[in-house]
Amino acid sequence: MEPVTVISDPLDPRLDDVRDLNSSDRRPDLPGGRGLVIAEGNLVVPRLISSRFPVRCVVGFPRRLAELVDAAAADPVVAAGLSGVPLYEVDRETLADVAGFDMHRGLVAAADRVPEPTVTEVLDGLDPGNRVIGVLEGVGDHENIGALFRNAAGLGVGAVLLGAGCADPLYRRVVRVSMGHVLRVPFAHMPGKTTTWQRGLSDLRDRGYRVVAMTPNTETTLEDAVRGAGRVAVMVGAEGPGLTEHAMRAADVRAKIPMAPGTDSLNVATSAAIGFYAATSPGAADAAQRPV
Repeated sequence: MEPVTVISDPLDPRLDDVRDLNSSDRRPDLPGGRGLVIAEGNLVVPRLISSRFPVRCVVGFPRRLAELVDAAAADPVVAAGLSGVPLYEVDRETLADVAGFDMHRGLVAAADRVPEPTVTEVLDGLDPGNRVIGVLEGVGDHENIGALFRNAAGLGVGAVLLGAGCADPLYRRVVRVSMGHVLRVPFAHMPGKTTTWQRGLSDLRDRGYRVVAMTPNTETTLEDAVRGAGRVAVMVGAEGPGLTEHAMRAADVRAKIPMAPGTDSLNVATSAAIGFYAATSPGAADAAQRPV
């Protein structure tokens, strides 16, 4: 592990990887710019270090860097990921000046993006025992994507596939809201545009997935939709409009979450979490139960 280097000048070019994090047009995580992956905080930064993304530097307050060094001493994966990575110690004022806002978490790391795997590579790499994946269409809100990946990780979902219109899953806010799980849950973009990406759902069907379109506009409950399915692809759409008709027509079944009177829908990440839970429950795979 590299020794810690103290930096007091906010203009030091060694800090450029974490500069202007709050800027709309100069952020280093913009795919068309530096295209870096940014992680914040003592919970998320070790997950970045342990991920497939090669870390370029870690910048933080003295106490946070000391905690990271302790974490590396206890975890050989973190230690290996930190090997050769420069560690820069800064004070609060310097980091706020560099990042563009006061980072109360006191620890930030930058990593290079790596080529994204194809849908085929992601599905081929799943554990044979994994039965559930997520499919997104038009989810453009970064916080919703982050929350969805966190839910996917917590509920044992094997992968998340992104259809047309989804926001960048490696945007800084997504990484933060997901608690770094977007760096761990495999994901891939399904090829095609707004009215054509749905053709890829037939490939899921060929692999034994039942594609379940989450929508309030059906009489089929989620419980019935997943019952007896060997594998399930839970598909959700944008906050508000939901899934397009193209996507729902390409699904095997439309499913609703029964709601209390006077309500009609839930936040997309919450809906997906309920779908994931229902699909991963032992009863959902019980082929002896009544199929849809």
